[in-house]
Amino acid sequence: MNTFRLHILAADRVFYEGDCESMIVPTGHGQYGVQAHHSDMIAAIIPGMLTFRVAGEERFAAVSAGMIKIEKNEVLILVDAAERPEDIDAVRARREADEAREALLQKNSIREYRSAQAALARSINRLRVKEHLMMGK
Repeated sequence: MNTFRLHILAADRVFYEGDCESMIVPTGHGQYGVQAHHSDMIAAIIPGMLTFRVAGEERFAAVSAGMIKIEKNEVLILVDAAERPEDIDAVRARREADEAREALLQKNSIREYRSAQAALARSINRLRVKEHLMMGK
């Protein structure tokens, strides 16, 4: 099977580096599929579930906002955070979502409001990816 080189870099660590058969990445224009020898491009990534296939095994990750660059059969993904579903603490994610919802109800500055919106989106995304893994078992 044809593969491409994939680099998934979170702000604090290398999440994955290696060969990849295919992937689906969340973008502002919907889910975007990538296979070997894809045309060169750059796009924004939105919080969502990243799916990628390595050696016939499908893998998942909850990703935050970032960007994808495809060039010469090499894919670079830069995101603020990337987590495997099994590493997500659902209780903590629910608590963070509740705290973010509460912060949205407060009379805060625009900056604080947007920060709360981002925290809520991040928590909901983490929970969706975790639930996807649980439903698959």
